[in-house]
Amino acid sequence: MAVRPEPFKAPRTSLKTDPASVRQRVEALERILERMFTIPGTERQVGLDVVLDLVPFLGSTAGAVLGAYMAWEARNLGMSKMQLSRMAGNVGVDWALGMIPWIGAVPDFFFRSNTRNLRIIKRHLDKHHPGTGVLDVEAEVKR
Repeated sequence: MAVRPEPFKAPRTSLKTDPASVRQRVEALERILERMFTIPGTERQVGLDVVLDLVPFLGSTAGAVLGAYMAWEARNLGMSKMQLSRMAGNVGVDWALGMIPWIGAVPDFFFRSNTRNLRIIKRHLDKHHPGTGVLDVEAEVKR
C-alpha cells in the first residue's frame, strides 16, 4: 500500500498593518526600486525601476504595479484622497514615460516616482504616527 504524500501547503504569512511595519515595507520597496546599486564612477544610484524600463511595455507596467503597491499601503494608512491622487499621478507619469521603448529608462533615471511617493508617505507618518520615525545616523553624519 503506497503512502500518498501530503500536498504542499504554503505557510500563511500575514503582513503586519501597524504604521511602523508599513513604513519599513515602503522604505525597503523604494530602496529596491530606486536605489539598489550605484553606477560605478558616479554617486548616482539606480534600482529595479530603471532596469525594468529597459524591457519595452512589460517592464514599465511591472514597475507601475510595484509603485501602485506603495499607494495601496498608503491607502491602508488612511491617507487623504489628495495625497493618494498625487501618488497615483507620480506612478502614472513614471509608467507613461517608461512606455517609450528603450528611451523611457532615461526620464525614469531622473523622475523617481517611488522616492516622491515615499516622501509623501513619510510626511503623513511623521505627522500622524510620530512613533514610527527612525533616526538615520548615517545620513546625519554625511551632512
